Amino acid sequence: MSEHPQFYLTAPSPCPYLPDRYERKVFTHLVGERAEALNDLLTQGGFRRSQNIAYRPACEGCRACVSVRVVVDEFEWTRSLKRVWRENMALERRERPPLPSSEQYSIFRAYLDRRHADGGMADMTVLDYAMMVEDTHVDTRIFEYREPGGRNRGPLLGCALTDILSDGLSMVYSFYEPDLQISSLGTFMILDHIMRAKEIGLPYVYLGYWVDGSDKMAYKTRFQPQERLGPKGWSRG
Repeated sequence: MSEHPQFYLTAPSPCPYLPDRYERKVFTHLVGERAEALNDLLTQGGFRRSQNIAYRPACEGCRACVSVRVVVDEFEWTRSLKRVWRENMALERRERPPLPSSEQYSIFRAYLDRRHADGGMADMTVLDYAMMVEDTHVDTRIFEYREPGGRNRGPLLGCALTDILSDGLSMVYSFYEPDLQISSLGTFMILDHIMRAKEIGLPYVYLGYWVDGSDKMAYKTRFQPQERLGPKGWSRG
Protein backbone atom coordinates (compact mmCIF):
# COMPACT_ATOMS: atom_id res chain seq x y z
CA MET A 1 0.00 0.00 0.00
CA SER A 2 1.30 3.44 -0.88
CA GLU A 3 1.43 6.33 1.56
CA HIS A 4 -1.60 7.79 -0.21
CA PRO A 5 -4.26 5.13 -0.87
CA GLN A 6 -6.43 5.56 -3.92
CA PHE A 7 -10.18 6.00 -3.54
CA TYR A 8 -12.85 5.02 -6.06
CA LEU A 9 -16.55 5.78 -6.52
CA THR A 10 -19.16 3.16 -7.35
CA ALA A 11 -21.96 3.61 -9.86
CA PRO A 12 -25.46 4.35 -8.47
CA SER A 13 -27.50 1.36 -7.29
CA PRO A 14 -30.83 1.00 -5.42
CA CYS A 15 -30.59 1.96 -1.75
CA PRO A 16 -31.06 -1.07 0.55
CA TYR A 17 -32.50 1.06 3.36
CA LEU A 18 -34.75 3.77 1.94
CA PRO A 19 -37.23 3.29 -0.93
CA ASP A 20 -36.92 5.17 -4.20
CA ARG A 21 -33.35 6.26 -3.51
CA TYR A 22 -30.01 5.33 -4.96
CA GLU A 23 -26.69 4.88 -3.21
CA ARG A 24 -23.09 5.41 -4.21
CA LYS A 25 -20.04 4.45 -2.19
CA VAL A 26 -16.47 5.65 -2.02
CA PHE A 27 -14.01 2.85 -1.31
CA THR A 28 -10.38 1.88 -1.07
CA HIS A 29 -8.41 -1.33 -0.59
CA LEU A 30 -7.06 -2.46 2.79
CA VAL A 31 -3.93 -4.43 1.91
CA GLY A 32 -0.27 -4.41 2.83
CA GLU A 33 1.61 -3.40 5.94
CA ARG A 34 -0.40 -0.24 6.58
CA ALA A 35 -3.82 -1.89 6.28
CA GLU A 36 -4.43 -2.04 10.02
CA ALA A 37 -3.52 1.60 10.66
CA LEU A 38 -5.59 2.69 7.67
CA ASN A 39 -8.57 0.65 8.85
CA ASP A 40 -8.34 2.38 12.23
CA LEU A 41 -8.24 5.82 10.64
CA LEU A 42 -11.03 5.16 8.16
CA THR A 43 -13.36 3.52 10.71
CA GLN A 44 -12.96 6.59 12.91
CA GLY A 45 -13.87 8.60 9.80
CA GLY A 46 -17.10 6.72 9.14
CA PHE A 47 -15.95 3.90 6.88
CA ARG A 48 -16.93 0.24 7.19
CA ARG A 49 -14.92 -2.81 6.20
CA SER A 50 -16.00 -5.64 3.89
CA GLN A 51 -13.22 -8.16 3.26
CA ASN A 52 -10.24 -6.07 2.10
CA ILE A 53 -12.37 -3.06 1.14
CA ALA A 54 -13.14 0.00 3.27
CA TYR A 55 -16.19 1.97 2.11
CA ARG A 56 -18.60 4.69 3.11
CA PRO A 57 -21.72 6.17 1.50
CA ALA A 58 -21.22 9.02 -0.97
CA CYS A 59 -24.80 9.54 -2.10
CA GLU A 60 -25.83 12.66 -3.99
CA GLY A 61 -28.22 14.79 -1.97
CA CYS A 62 -28.58 12.31 0.91
CA ARG A 63 -26.81 12.01 4.27
CA ALA A 64 -29.19 9.54 5.92
CA CYS A 65 -26.46 6.98 6.77
CA VAL A 66 -24.83 8.08 10.03
CA SER A 67 -21.93 6.23 11.68
CA VAL A 68 -22.62 5.42 15.32
CA ARG A 69 -20.49 4.13 18.18
CA VAL A 70 -21.41 3.25 21.77
CA VAL A 71 -19.57 5.01 24.62
CA VAL A 72 -18.47 2.00 26.65
CA ASP A 73 -17.63 3.51 30.06
CA GLU A 74 -20.93 5.38 30.27
CA PHE A 75 -23.18 2.65 28.86
CA GLU A 76 -26.72 2.81 30.24
CA TRP A 77 -28.33 -0.48 31.23
CA THR A 78 -32.07 -0.15 30.74
CA ARG A 79 -34.44 -2.64 32.32
CA SER A 80 -35.02 -4.44 29.02
CA LEU A 81 -31.27 -4.69 28.28
CA LYS A 82 -30.62 -6.09 31.76
CA ARG A 83 -33.29 -8.73 31.08
CA VAL A 84 -31.63 -9.70 27.77
CA TRP A 85 -28.27 -10.00 29.55
CA ARG A 86 -29.67 -12.19 32.32
CA GLU A 87 -31.45 -14.50 29.88
CA ASN A 88 -28.32 -15.09 27.79
CA MET A 89 -25.39 -14.69 30.17
CA ALA A 90 -24.91 -18.46 30.53
CA LEU A 91 -23.84 -18.68 26.88
CA GLU A 92 -20.14 -19.24 26.20
CA ARG A 93 -18.28 -16.74 24.07
CA ARG A 94 -15.22 -18.05 22.25
CA GLU A 95 -12.97 -15.49 20.58
CA ARG A 96 -11.30 -17.15 17.62
CA PRO A 97 -9.12 -16.25 14.60
CA PRO A 98 -11.02 -15.40 11.39
CA LEU A 99 -11.37 -18.97 10.16
CA PRO A 100 -14.67 -20.09 8.60
CA SER A 101 -16.36 -23.40 9.41
CA SER A 102 -19.24 -25.42 8.03
CA GLU A 103 -21.00 -24.99 11.37
CA GLN A 104 -20.82 -21.20 11.04
CA TYR A 105 -22.00 -21.26 7.44
CA SER A 106 -25.00 -23.43 8.29
CA ILE A 107 -26.24 -20.78 10.73
CA PHE A 108 -25.27 -17.93 8.40
CA ARG A 109 -27.26 -19.52 5.56
CA ALA A 110 -30.32 -20.08 7.76
CA TYR A 111 -30.10 -16.51 9.05
CA LEU A 112 -30.03 -15.04 5.54
CA ASP A 113 -32.87 -17.26 4.32
CA ARG A 114 -35.14 -16.36 7.23
CA ARG A 115 -34.21 -12.74 7.95
CA HIS A 116 -32.71 -11.28 4.77
CA ALA A 117 -33.95 -13.37 1.86
CA ASP A 118 -34.33 -10.26 -0.31
CA GLY A 119 -31.05 -8.62 0.71
CA GLY A 120 -27.84 -8.14 -1.20
CA MET A 121 -26.15 -11.08 0.58
CA ALA A 122 -28.94 -13.60 -0.09
CA ASP A 123 -27.02 -15.48 -2.80
CA MET A 124 -23.78 -15.91 -0.88
CA THR A 125 -22.24 -19.37 -1.27
CA VAL A 126 -20.02 -21.19 1.19
CA LEU A 127 -17.01 -19.82 -0.74
CA ASP A 128 -18.39 -16.28 -0.46
CA TYR A 129 -18.80 -16.77 3.27
CA ALA A 130 -15.26 -18.06 3.62
CA MET A 131 -13.95 -14.97 1.83
CA MET A 132 -16.04 -12.68 4.06
CA VAL A 133 -14.42 -14.16 7.16
CA GLU A 134 -10.82 -14.80 6.18
CA ASP A 135 -10.08 -12.13 3.55
CA THR A 136 -8.76 -9.59 6.03
CA HIS A 137 -5.45 -7.78 6.42
CA VAL A 138 -6.37 -6.29 9.82
CA ASP A 139 -6.81 -7.62 13.36
CA THR A 140 -10.07 -9.53 12.98
CA ARG A 141 -11.71 -12.10 15.25
CA ILE A 142 -14.83 -14.19 15.06
CA PHE A 143 -16.79 -14.34 18.30
CA GLU A 144 -18.70 -17.62 18.60
CA TYR A 145 -21.61 -17.90 21.02
CA ARG A 146 -22.46 -21.40 22.18
CA GLU A 147 -24.65 -23.21 24.64
CA PRO A 148 -22.64 -24.35 27.68
CA GLY A 149 -20.90 -27.62 26.91
CA GLY A 150 -18.57 -28.27 29.82
CA ARG A 151 -15.42 -29.89 28.51
CA ASN A 152 -17.00 -30.29 25.09
CA ARG A 153 -18.15 -27.54 22.76
CA GLY A 154 -21.82 -26.80 23.04
CA PRO A 155 -23.94 -26.15 19.94
CA LEU A 156 -23.12 -22.95 18.05
CA LEU A 157 -25.92 -20.37 18.23
CA GLY A 158 -24.46 -17.20 16.74
CA CYS A 159 -21.33 -15.40 15.55
CA ALA A 160 -19.96 -11.89 15.25
CA LEU A 161 -17.15 -10.97 12.87
CA THR A 162 -15.30 -8.16 14.64
CA ASP A 163 -12.29 -5.92 14.01
CA ILE A 164 -10.06 -4.95 16.93
CA LEU A 165 -9.23 -1.25 16.58
CA SER A 166 -6.96 1.00 18.63
CA ASP A 167 -10.01 2.68 20.19
CA GLY A 168 -12.73 0.05 20.06
CA LEU A 169 -14.39 -3.04 18.64
CA SER A 170 -15.99 -2.69 15.22
CA MET A 171 -18.80 -5.19 14.61
CA VAL A 172 -18.43 -6.01 10.92
CA TYR A 173 -21.27 -8.55 10.67
CA SER A 174 -23.24 -10.71 13.10
CA PHE A 175 -25.73 -13.52 12.61
CA TYR A 176 -27.48 -16.19 14.67
CA GLU A 177 -29.73 -19.23 14.49
CA PRO A 178 -33.11 -17.74 13.44
CA ASP A 179 -35.29 -20.33 15.21
CA LEU A 180 -33.76 -19.98 18.66
CA GLN A 181 -35.91 -20.28 21.75
CA ILE A 182 -33.41 -17.95 23.41
CA SER A 183 -34.58 -14.37 23.05
CA SER A 184 -32.71 -11.39 21.60
CA LEU A 185 -29.37 -13.04 20.85
CA GLY A 186 -28.51 -10.23 18.42
CA THR A 187 -28.94 -7.68 21.21
CA PHE A 188 -26.95 -9.87 23.60
CA MET A 189 -23.99 -10.03 21.20
CA ILE A 190 -23.82 -6.23 21.14
CA LEU A 191 -24.03 -6.11 24.94
CA ASP A 192 -21.27 -8.70 25.17
CA HIS A 193 -19.07 -6.63 22.85
CA ILE A 194 -19.62 -3.62 25.10
CA MET A 195 -18.56 -5.68 28.11
CA ARG A 196 -15.57 -7.12 26.23
CA ALA A 197 -14.42 -3.64 25.16
CA LYS A 198 -14.66 -2.53 28.77
CA GLU A 199 -12.56 -5.52 29.89
CA ILE A 200 -9.71 -4.68 27.51
CA GLY A 201 -9.88 -0.92 28.01
CA LEU A 202 -11.32 0.18 24.66
CA PRO A 203 -13.67 3.20 24.77
CA TYR A 204 -16.04 2.43 21.87
CA VAL A 205 -18.05 -0.24 20.12
CA TYR A 206 -18.69 0.70 16.49
CA LEU A 207 -22.12 -0.41 15.22
CA GLY A 208 -21.88 0.77 11.63
CA TYR A 209 -24.59 2.97 10.15
CA TRP A 210 -27.84 4.15 11.64
CA VAL A 211 -30.37 5.29 9.06
CA ASP A 212 -33.22 7.54 10.15
CA GLY A 213 -36.43 6.11 8.71
CA SER A 214 -35.10 2.56 8.28
CA ASP A 215 -36.75 -0.07 10.46
CA LYS A 216 -33.75 -2.35 9.88
CA MET A 217 -31.49 0.08 11.75
CA ALA A 218 -33.86 1.22 14.53
CA TYR A 219 -32.44 -1.26 17.07
CA LYS A 220 -29.14 0.64 17.26
CA THR A 221 -30.76 3.49 19.17
CA ARG A 222 -31.22 1.14 22.17
CA PHE A 223 -27.53 1.37 23.05
CA GLN A 224 -26.85 4.67 24.80
CA PRO A 225 -25.02 6.91 25.14
CA GLN A 226 -23.71 6.85 21.63
CA GLU A 227 -21.83 9.21 19.40
CA ARG A 228 -22.76 9.98 15.83
CA LEU A 229 -20.41 11.22 13.14
CA GLY A 230 -21.42 14.51 11.57
CA PRO A 231 -19.75 17.23 9.50
CA LYS A 232 -17.98 18.56 12.60
CA GLY A 233 -16.86 15.18 13.92
CA TRP A 234 -18.24 12.82 16.54
CA SER A 235 -20.89 14.16 18.91
CA ARG A 236 -23.48 12.72 21.28
CA GLY A 237 -26.58 11.51 19.47
